[in-house]
Amino acid sequence: MSEPSTTEVRVRRAPKFGAFIAVGALVGFIVTLALTSLFPVDPNVGVGPLVAYFSLFGVSAGVALGALVALLINWRSNKKTVTLEAVREEVAPAPVVALDDTAADGTAADGTPADD
Repeated sequence: MSEPSTTEVRVRRAPKFGAFIAVGALVGFIVTLALTSLFPVDPNVGVGPLVAYFSLFGVSAGVALGALVALLINWRSNKKTVTLEAVREEVAPAPVVALDDTAADGTAADGTPADD
């Protein structure tokens, strides 16, 4: 076996951008739905198309806001980075033992030759 090697690594907690963007889109849709329901609906248009049209803006704003929050948290986590020393060691693989306690090379589990 070789001598263990050491390397400096940086450890930090990073946000999951996809989760922030998805939550931002959901919040944008909910806010759009709430704001659309505050005003009277035009009977010629209906509620569905009205919510769908304004969702284009609300969901887009929510995605942008979620991405901005994720970027701010990521920027802050870079400041809290910790540098540690990691050790890499090579380990010999374990011997393969057959189900009948006979190893692949024909010896028993205790190292004696297997009986035929």
